[in-house]
Amino acid sequence: MLRETVRRFMQREVHPLEATLPHDTAGLSRDQLIPLQDKARRLGLWALQTPEMYGGAGLSVLGQVVVAEEASKCRMGAFFPALGAFGGNPPNIMFKASPEQFQRFAQPILDGRMTKAYTAISEASGGSDPARAITLRAVRDGDEYVLDGSKMWTSHAEGADWGVVYARTGEGRAGISCFIVERGTPGLTFNRIGVMASFAPYELHFDNVRVPAANRIGAEGGGFALASDFLVYSRILYAAGPIGIAQEALNSACRWAKGREVFGGRLSDKQGVAWMLVDAEVELRAARLLMYQAAWNADLGRDVKVDASIAKMYGTEAAYKVIDTCIQVHGALGLSDELPLERWFRDLRVKRLGEGATEVQRLVVARELFR
Repeated sequence: MLRETVRRFMQREVHPLEATLPHDTAGLSRDQLIPLQDKARRLGLWALQTPEMYGGAGLSVLGQVVVAEEASKCRMGAFFPALGAFGGNPPNIMFKASPEQFQRFAQPILDGRMTKAYTAISEASGGSDPARAITLRAVRDGDEYVLDGSKMWTSHAEGADWGVVYARTGEGRAGISCFIVERGTPGLTFNRIGVMASFAPYELHFDNVRVPAANRIGAEGGGFALASDFLVYSRILYAAGPIGIAQEALNSACRWAKGREVFGGRLSDKQGVAWMLVDAEVELRAARLLMYQAAWNADLGRDVKVDASIAKMYGTEAAYKVIDTCIQVHGALGLSDELPLERWFRDLRVKRLGEGATEVQRLVVARELFR
């Protein structure tokens, strides 16, 4: 029922709106986004990841995966599922914040009075091993912390009302703290980083940025421990978007192959082409089941560190291969901006790196094998 509700919303609200926008549009204007979010809220498609005790829908991880898979089936789906309609979720770390912090920063997002917040972990020194790579310093000065350094590859940063920033207050994993940094804080600047995808991340510069000690989430040095569970679960959800996009691409390729006349027959009658699409179907079924299994185990409270890494690794790699196959089947049309395929190809190339590169996920699995 949840899947069908999201699917209908995509067909009735998302696809017609997206059809009016340029091919490489990344995000909606506020005037476009707010009415779309209002429609989603009336259907109960709001704050889906947020626990019920905070006023959200409290979907299980499996439920979140189902929504994410369907919501990705649009041109912007890799970075703006359902064009951003299903909002209301603050950064997950806020569920471990103090009641005062939650009320001040997270509640306005749940209520729709603020649209988004960012999470800044990665740095130029390394994104796949943040516990060791974080060099942004936060030094206590009375009732404030002074932040100096930079962050890289931060999504949805510019225009966000506030963000969660991880900074070093000591040594090792136990020396990382988490801070809420508000937009407009003196010394904080944003630089857009051009990448091959249609959606661009940002570099954040902190030049003597003063943050109230009251904006620290949890104990000093406890930031990475607070985030660890969420980082694992996010890998499962991260796989859903690419899988949904790849399925949509495969559906398009099958329709094209059935209607395309070549060499005296339909393209779908050519065994070489048919088997390419069969292999794509098998890859996506395997990826989807690995993702569902990881989500189900998470809902059962099991340790899913390895399951999540496998789901993320296999899902993003399989989806990228399927998109490549679908472009090949469409021929030159697949390279044009008449179809979303070439945009998806660029976007899914990024997904093989995000939330921990494929090689990092293999390292996680290898450690478990040899343990």
